Amino acid sequence: MKQMFGSWCRMNAALFKVDRTEVIRTCINPVFSKLFTVDFYFEEVQRLRFEVHDISSNHNGLKEADFLGGMECTLGQCSVLIDYFQIVSQRKLSKSLLKHGNTAGKSSITVIAEELSGNDDYVELSFSARKLDDKDFFSKSDPFLEIFRVNDDATQQLVHRTEVVMNNLNPAWKTFKVSVNSLCSGDQDRRLKCIVWDWDSNGKHDFIGEFSSTFKEMRGAMEGRQPILEENKTEWVQWECINPKYKAKKKNYKNSGIVILNQCKIHKMHSFLDYIMGGCQIQFTVAIDFTASNGDPRNSCSLHYIHPYQPNEYLKALVAVGEICQDYDSDKMFPAFGFGARIPPEYKVSHDFAINFNEDNPECAGIQGVVEAYQSCLPKLQLYGPTNIAPIIQKVAKSASEETNTKEASQYFILLILTDGVITDMADTREAIVHASHLPMSVIIVGVGNADFSDMQMLDGDDGILRSPKGEPVLRDIVQFVPFRNFKHASPAALAKSVLAEVPNQVVDYYNGKGIKPKCMSEYESSRTLAP
Repeated sequence: MKQMFGSWCRMNAALFKVDRTEVIRTCINPVFSKLFTVDFYFEEVQRLRFEVHDISSNHNGLKEADFLGGMECTLGQCSVLIDYFQIVSQRKLSKSLLKHGNTAGKSSITVIAEELSGNDDYVELSFSARKLDDKDFFSKSDPFLEIFRVNDDATQQLVHRTEVVMNNLNPAWKTFKVSVNSLCSGDQDRRLKCIVWDWDSNGKHDFIGEFSSTFKEMRGAMEGRQPILEENKTEWVQWECINPKYKAKKKNYKNSGIVILNQCKIHKMHSFLDYIMGGCQIQFTVAIDFTASNGDPRNSCSLHYIHPYQPNEYLKALVAVGEICQDYDSDKMFPAFGFGARIPPEYKVSHDFAINFNEDNPECAGIQGVVEAYQSCLPKLQLYGPTNIAPIIQKVAKSASEETNTKEASQYFILLILTDGVITDMADTREAIVHASHLPMSVIIVGVGNADFSDMQMLDGDDGILRSPKGEPVLRDIVQFVPFRNFKHASPAALAKSVLAEVPNQVVDYYNGKGIKPKCMSEYESSRTLAP
């Protein structure tokens, strides 16, 4: 059995995925180390749903997984709902898993909540060990290390679990990264408990030993260690790995091995606001589907029909997302393109034409300018097909690629694609997205109408890692897909919040991953420095 669970946020009866944990193999009592970060809004009732799945394939996707049960609760105390529980107020919540409205046997889930400070810095840690106890009869131990944060109420929260090093009493585990918030909740004096186990395939791992420390001790020891000149080495920062039972029973017991800290390095994580306040501009581009499946714009049943009093779904989605993005663009000039139509004067099919018909300058003045260009071009087009979006992704990616030459956080590109159907160039689109994931660029796709968009979820990367036809994985998850019908009766702000929610993290992930700092630092940045 391989288990994982994910968290979803409910908005206006629609569920939006927040994140998913790692997969724990061969275990019916899993403790997940993956943390979910959810913004808390006092004025909103934030309903959450946690689901547990048994993964049966090697791809870790949910399509073939067995649903084991779920639990719903609210994040805050905004209002008291029957059959809902408040995580923030209770900090720790245990509740039976429900499956199809009934209790799923004796299965339960425990969720622990803790407020995080505004520090997003992370630490890079590397551990090794030597002379660990041998727990296996026919071979050597297969050790792995777990690090727990000790909470204020003396409970322990798993922070990180290393990989297993097979058949080795002197393992060197891979370097890993963890946020300072996750490691110690921003409190460098908080105790950390570290346990070394001998892995067993049946999930009943053998305890080797443990030790405790703090992040402050680790950091201070690494910074203060002195070189040993005669050996041309640096003294080790290490702890004895102790098995309390052995220590109590054996008179000559010393330890069950030594655990060594090889690296403890802090990395500054700049926030989305750091980059925006440092002058980074959001370059917003719109691409609109003009394929024949939308229907004749002159017919009131068409998705492109211009009603005198009611905007169509294309306009609603465009305005909702565009009005947010335009606040981060100083010149308020937005390139707007169309695809899937025959365009004048020769009426050849194009998949990346300027809707103002000015190929040299496809920019429109503000979101209202995009709206006007859209309405003006409709009578001049012949809606056709097919639904190819790779060309427009490649066009924006070309501009984003030119930006990488500056080596500065100057411009980040957001492409909004509005389409009514399943795309027909999926292979080329996957290739284009994998390429774009290396660039300062994000792609938002809003599905308009009532088509079956199930295949589009693949591009979102929520059901496993998106790969090109050649097997190359995306470097970053840069695509967000949302069907507009989920927001038909919601406010425009609800749609904008859903499709743009991942953009700040995508911006930060790109620039931090490239080691690019904000162009100019303000007093705001210095106030976020890690306290010694």
